[in-house]
Amino acid sequence: MARSHEVKAERLRAQSEDVQKALQQTTPGEAEPRPKAKKKDLLWLTVWGVFAAAFGVLAYLVGSGTLEVPGTRFGILARLPAALAIIAAALAVERAVEGFAIQRLESAVSRYNLTRIVRLVAGIAIVGALGAYLLGNLYTGLVSLGVISIVVGLAVQTPMTSFIGWLYILVKEPYRVGDRIQIGDATGDVIEVGYLDTTLWEFGGKYLSTDHPSGRIIKFPNSKVLNSTIYNYSWPLFPYIWNEIKFNIGYESDIEFVGKVLKEVAEEALGKEMLERVRVFRELLAKTPVDELQVREHPAVLFRFNENTWLDAIVRYLVHPKSAGRVKTELTKDILARLNQAPDRVLFPKSNSR
Repeated sequence: MARSHEVKAERLRAQSEDVQKALQQTTPGEAEPRPKAKKKDLLWLTVWGVFAAAFGVLAYLVGSGTLEVPGTRFGILARLPAALAIIAAALAVERAVEGFAIQRLESAVSRYNLTRIVRLVAGIAIVGALGAYLLGNLYTGLVSLGVISIVVGLAVQTPMTSFIGWLYILVKEPYRVGDRIQIGDATGDVIEVGYLDTTLWEFGGKYLSTDHPSGRIIKFPNSKVLNSTIYNYSWPLFPYIWNEIKFNIGYESDIEFVGKVLKEVAEEALGKEMLERVRVFRELLAKTPVDELQVREHPAVLFRFNENTWLDAIVRYLVHPKSAGRVKTELTKDILARLNQAPDRVLFPKSNSR
């Protein structure tokens, strides 16, 4: 009995942590300690800063005529130090922004997305610098970059569409890193959103009957989000789903007793924190055309006639999608234990064969 109480207490603590994380994403609260810049960020910032300064000095010496370099047909060698200085400076700025600005943000999703954007801008700056200084002037560099982009876009339309899909994901946020989603036949947790594709850590799958991770990863092009329906189970405002457990009982069973047991066990697992979360959700729905009265704060118990001359006893409850399988197993054990304590009030299908 003591062990059972410990398990239930641990389960409630885990649910409380989930609720607090959801609340931090949608409502203002006490801020967590912000991450600090890592030592390697400072190291790389110093390295790229030194390179930028060194190449900058070298470019000045070459440009002023103090240092002569061998001539080439297009004069590329003379412009090379300036191009390298720009590249090193861009990498230094990128490292500084990532390590001392982005890493201090509280939201892990914001840190991930902004890091992607900063790296993309740094890459564009590097390509522009190469075109501008190695090909002669800024105008020529930009034109060459545009021509190359057009040629590449015509040659590889799918990657370009996937890049547009990445921008769509960034702006509209149909899903974010850490969300549990379903898109087409793929279902899993988003572990990476690249410029061209998204990676899921699959759960369930054809080899499993539960929501346990299958061990496989799924990759699909970002262009798929532009023409596919996406189911997101981890909406930050309400990162929970309703789940059901169904039992077959005989007509002679004490319906009131069964309903009371199902509701009490589910409420113990649900916890007061999650009940409060439902109330907040209902308040938000009250401001929309959706009928908030259909969203109940407590677990619901329903009884339905079964075609095999039994009653279906159903309990509907709220659960985090990533713990739905574990909670369902624990609830099933607890419900059966409670119902089996009163065999004279609850008749299961096996009882009819005696």
